[in-house]
Amino acid sequence: MTLDPRLPVVVGVGQLLRHPEPDEVPSLAEPADMMADAVRLAAADAGPGGSSLVAKADSVRVVDLLSWRYGNPAALVAERVGASPRQTLRTTTGGNTPQALVNDTAAAIQRGDLDVAVIAGAEAVYTRLLARKTKDWLQWTPQDEDATGAAPDVFGDDRAGTNDVEMARSIVMPTQVYPMFENALRAAAGESIDEHQRRVSELWSRFSAVAARNPYAWSREFRTPEEIRTLTPDNRMIGFPYPKYMNSNIQTDQAAALIVCSVEAARSAGVPEDRWVFVHSGADAHDHWWISERDNLHSSPAIRLCGKAAMDLAVVGPSEIAHVDLYSCFPAAVQIGAAELGFPTDDSDRDLTVTGGLCFAGGPGNNYVTHSIASMTDVLRNDPGSFGLVTALGWYTTKHSIGVYSTEPPTAGGFRSAHPQAEVDALPKRGYVAEYEGPVTVETYTVMHERDGSPVLGIVACLLPDGRRAWGNLNETGLLKAMVQEEFCGRAARLRADGSVDLTA
Repeated sequence: MTLDPRLPVVVGVGQLLRHPEPDEVPSLAEPADMMADAVRLAAADAGPGGSSLVAKADSVRVVDLLSWRYGNPAALVAERVGASPRQTLRTTTGGNTPQALVNDTAAAIQRGDLDVAVIAGAEAVYTRLLARKTKDWLQWTPQDEDATGAAPDVFGDDRAGTNDVEMARSIVMPTQVYPMFENALRAAAGESIDEHQRRVSELWSRFSAVAARNPYAWSREFRTPEEIRTLTPDNRMIGFPYPKYMNSNIQTDQAAALIVCSVEAARSAGVPEDRWVFVHSGADAHDHWWISERDNLHSSPAIRLCGKAAMDLAVVGPSEIAHVDLYSCFPAAVQIGAAELGFPTDDSDRDLTVTGGLCFAGGPGNNYVTHSIASMTDVLRNDPGSFGLVTALGWYTTKHSIGVYSTEPPTAGGFRSAHPQAEVDALPKRGYVAEYEGPVTVETYTVMHERDGSPVLGIVACLLPDGRRAWGNLNETGLLKAMVQEEFCGRAARLRADGSVDLTA
């Protein structure tokens, strides 16, 4: 068939990881070099013409790094791989950004604004932590260096994920928020604590089985459901109901890169068509930004609307998506995403990850989804004609991006994208208050634990009689222990103006 020369295709993918030993720290490559190596792997993956595509890239785009700060990381990568792009770009913070970057890149290629783009990201958190232990000084490019004398373009929404009211009640880290989502899911399903923990551990064990088959996974050890849900010194409780094996693992050294170009550029460079994976559609939106405003804490209208838009634009339904990678920082994210998109979590014929997820394959900061897109590309090449769907999210199921891919070209007018933000914004919001004195109902909660396994802080989402939301804390040891053994969602309580919660009211 005659193809639109502007159709965007992923033609090369590269992934790498390293598990360094302490004596290797002084000689370890910095993230900019890791990204450059991943780009070279992507060029080799594209076959003949891959290197020439990199050399004439119009744009080099880097996912925001957490383990090392550069003034212009894309310029450093471009210099190392021999590219002279007219644009260098970095993203803001957010796990949604790799897929959002692909959506933006594909749209620019379809419009004719770009012909070739390189997307890369890397993290070396493991090395940074190892260097602290060995007391080695990392001789990496100075953090404030601007390699070109010009600042890169910035892509993405840089708003903070939590507001002052939430932070005042210790709602700051994902490890504090996602456990509350999980307990809200349990309450909505009407499950007991044991029933829910068993079901979630079975889901997570299936993720670990995929990681065990993934050569780029940080942890390739299969974990049984019993291992995942049983508390041990190596699997301590962090934020109830999540032991360590249910938390994203940021302590990795990993890098990934994608080469995305037009059909015309791919053909001109001589890239074999069996390397091509078409970007069919994409969608981006965010839920009500503050978790305090959301109608409930166990769903995501933005995922639902983005998923519907992306699948409609690709002219496929959930049953026609053969391969899925749902963002998997915590089990709640997968369950929410699966429910909103119409994917069963217990489907024995379709995994919900192609990598093993952020807990097992690795959660390298904002860059996990670059790895999932790279893995999805390989999966689709090995199953020609099938469809794959990738989800990405940032903050607390806040920012969302979805992409649909296939080795077959789009049949509905090239790459198409949607931004259903107005539809999300029109949905119900809750009011919230910073201070309140009076009766409340426990909506959901978590109990944070010390490293020795002792409970230290309860964080409680409270619903006021008028439907507004407030947040509270408690630290009474006896109550904290009870909260991990008994169901407290739905209980009557009393919130005091200082933010303390009386669960005996």
